[in-house]
Amino acid sequence: MTAKRLRVFALLAISMVFLLAWAFPIIWSVLNSLKTDSDVLAYPPKLVFTPTWEAYRDVLFGSGSILPNLLSSVIISVGTTIVTMLMAVPAAYALARLRFRGKKFAGFYVLATQMLPPVGIIIPYFLVLRNIGWIDTYQGIILIYLSFSLPFAIWLLVSYFEDIPFEMEEAAYLDGASRLKTLWRIIIPQVRGGIAVTVVFVFLNAWNEFLFAVVLSGNTVRPVTVAMFNFVSVEQTLWAKLAAVSVLAMLPVVVLGVVAQKHIVKGLTVGAVKGGGRR
Repeated sequence: MTAKRLRVFALLAISMVFLLAWAFPIIWSVLNSLKTDSDVLAYPPKLVFTPTWEAYRDVLFGSGSILPNLLSSVIISVGTTIVTMLMAVPAAYALARLRFRGKKFAGFYVLATQMLPPVGIIIPYFLVLRNIGWIDTYQGIILIYLSFSLPFAIWLLVSYFEDIPFEMEEAAYLDGASRLKTLWRIIIPQVRGGIAVTVVFVFLNAWNEFLFAVVLSGNTVRPVTVAMFNFVSVEQTLWAKLAAVSVLAMLPVVVLGVVAQKHIVKGLTVGAVKGGGRR
């Protein structure tokens, strides 16, 4: 074996070790979701067992079905993503491409909102939503999620807008295109990869968020991240059902990642070659 092949084999082996370490919790959750509670608690752990779909049947169609919770998570995550992107795209475009008084302050203000600790602002958020009657509502949770997803999305998109050459805009203006038409027809197609990356990150943050959800939700709007605690009590923990819920909660994220994979890769690598858009 040559030295080059040995290095390749070593890198491949190290990569596989890291991959297995990363994937182990997911694999273990999938295995536990196919066991009974007695098999999950068996010691030593059973690696050979008879698979059963009982846990999935109970959490989906039993008395404590999580289907309404999954629907709540979808509504909240999709709603947060749509509203965030509708506001973040024009805001990021303005910060990256326009010249106006207070631009630096506006950029700093957007960034500063990311520095606030969630624990420090959750009580004020709760009091505001309680006063306007938006506790345990979709619009209330989406509004709060928007407050921290929007600054993140703006700053993520700004870098993509800055890499677009200004000459492309100037050519569109010379052809008589308005600024709005230029944004829609020229600029946005150039940053589709960045928009895809931002959409995925915003959706993931909304889907996986727990702290605000557990405080601001109730029986009407209860995301799946909060509903997992239905299977944990002082008396017992239903490990098989908890694992099944965890696997079901991962599926939408996996599907989104597979569907948007091409655009995500393009978006993550678009900054490797600068387009010279900064002025």
